[in-house]
Amino acid sequence: MSNRSFVGSQILSRSWKRIQTKIFPGLLITSAFLMQNSLHADNPAISPGKTSSTKETKRPNELTFGTMRSMNIEIAQAQSETWLKSVGKFDQKAFDAIWKTGTSESPSVLDRVCATFKLGNPVAAQLLTEANNASLSPPQAVPALFKDSKQTSFFRANLAVAYARLLTQHRVYEEALAVLKTVTPEQVVEPSTYLFSRAVAEHGLIQKTEACNTILRLLDEVQDVPERHKMVASIMFFDLQGWKKDEKDLGNIAKLMDNVERRLDLGRGGKETQEIQKKIVFRLDELIKEKENQLKGGQCNGGNCPNGGKQGNKPGSNPSRPQDDSLGGNRTGTGKETQEKLRQLTQNWGKLNEKERAEAMTEINKELPPKFRVVVEEYFKQLSRSNP
Repeated sequence: MSNRSFVGSQILSRSWKRIQTKIFPGLLITSAFLMQNSLHADNPAISPGKTSSTKETKRPNELTFGTMRSMNIEIAQAQSETWLKSVGKFDQKAFDAIWKTGTSESPSVLDRVCATFKLGNPVAAQLLTEANNASLSPPQAVPALFKDSKQTSFFRANLAVAYARLLTQHRVYEEALAVLKTVTPEQVVEPSTYLFSRAVAEHGLIQKTEACNTILRLLDEVQDVPERHKMVASIMFFDLQGWKKDEKDLGNIAKLMDNVERRLDLGRGGKETQEIQKKIVFRLDELIKEKENQLKGGQCNGGNCPNGGKQGNKPGSNPSRPQDDSLGGNRTGTGKETQEKLRQLTQNWGKLNEKERAEAMTEINKELPPKFRVVVEEYFKQLSRSNP
């Protein structure tokens, strides 16, 4: 497997300070505005709400305000002990070493649970070790262990999240997403890890609607989302809003090229990769022909123009004027102006006095929904500490 990892893992740890001070300010606030608009959009695919605990369903347009959170460590420990005893592999000393309390740098609840799984199931231990080894070939399918109905849901669900998390760190998005689809976030000890890993996989596979939906679930429905997950999820959401529907858009073509490069890095140069390459060539060819036709005065072959071009539009003509600006499909007006104002505010924060900062925060809070105010206010508090 390639040593290159998604920003949410190795790159994130190296870039945390730079993102906090230079990238995150504008992206977080802009993402909040975009999310606010999306919550009221007509598209049900990205409208947050409650889901069934057993299967994925379309959710109503209502906010759940944190119905999920990480399992209490004592409860997770008790369930892990019960599982380990049920498979006849309980070792008190080894178990206590995994679950002993320590500093804030101690392993997460999910890490402790999976360490317990390694004690009791050699296949699980092998899967996690291989998924974490970048020098090995990535899996080509969902391992049978995740489909074994004889295993407890506690075991299968939490092993699936840990396994998928490792795969996403090595950009093996296809199998990571397939594994995550075998369980639900309500079944795992860390719902935030499930939803964040799923969002990373969907974003990497260019699944815009699905990724938006997952990110909104992460920020809406989970009470204890780690700050690093909030930040990266906001950045991903902001990035997704810039994805255009036009298949011939150069940005979309570039994403397909990145996907091909990723697959080749993973040693996946087979039929599926070749089909993506053909799609890239076809879309580039369409784009070139469209531009040539525009330069020739809009005369298209047989009177049929490719999507995005209209017969008769000559160079210099003024086609239908697009929507002035918006934070989504249903609002017109000053979206970009507001975003630019917010970016300038974050850039000049260190130059403002206390009174000016307070006035600025009051103005921001008028525009943000309550659920995002806490995040934004906390960021500016951190910014104030770094720019006294």
